Amino acid sequence: MRIIAVINQKGGVGKTTTTANLAHAFAIKGYAVTGIDMDPQGHLAAHWGCYRRDDNGVDKVLLGEKTIPQVAVSARDRLHLVPAGEGLKEIERGAGDGLLASRLKEALALVAATQDFTFIDCPPASGLLIDYVLSVADEVIIPVAADYLALRGLSDMVETLSDFEQKHEKTFNRWVVVTRFHSRRKLSWEVRDKLLEYFPGNMLATSIREVSVLAECPSFGKTAFEYKSANHGAFDYASLARDLLNGEYYRGQER
Repeated sequence: MRIIAVINQKGGVGKTTTTANLAHAFAIKGYAVTGIDMDPQGHLAAHWGCYRRDDNGVDKVLLGEKTIPQVAVSARDRLHLVPAGEGLKEIERGAGDGLLASRLKEALALVAATQDFTFIDCPPASGLLIDYVLSVADEVIIPVAADYLALRGLSDMVETLSDFEQKHEKTFNRWVVVTRFHSRRKLSWEVRDKLLEYFPGNMLATSIREVSVLAECPSFGKTAFEYKSANHGAFDYASLARDLLNGEYYRGQER
């Protein structure tokens, strides 16, 4: 099972959009997929139209009170959601407990034989929840919007990952994804070229275009694959899933 954290400390770069659509893309391909909503705001659950609110979620898993199968809900065929849970906010504000990360790791190990992918949607911050996620993840996807401020904030994210790797003596497979890309904007190309300069071999080949469908479908509890047929958002995320599956990275191209 591949455990992939979708992470960036900056908000508005498409973390939840990427988690929701990429996970669904793999489920459509026939893989068994779990999405974990590690953001107390519960945006992943909302994106998939899972509006159930109760006490059972990843918060209970972290506390050792429930297993993942006990709290997971069916979101789509072959796609399960582990909601945030009402107690995740309190855990985020807590003093920290090494047991919580180990419990999450143990819980994921118990379902590893039945799942192909686990995607973890992270909050737009650095803190305890990010530490717990990084303790269990093997790979990280860093969505970066094609704008100047998103590019500036990326250095903080990379530093956080490097500090964690050094502290815990582990190495992540890092994947950078360009989101909110406008092919007619010079800035979008400049940001992508700069990312290629800094992350050769780590940028997934597909850039996610800024299209209205990706902004609209969460309000209907749908992914791009369900909201409208043959749209650019669905095409891009299906292509991104192939990139991630095959390790296809961006090498630069003519405009």
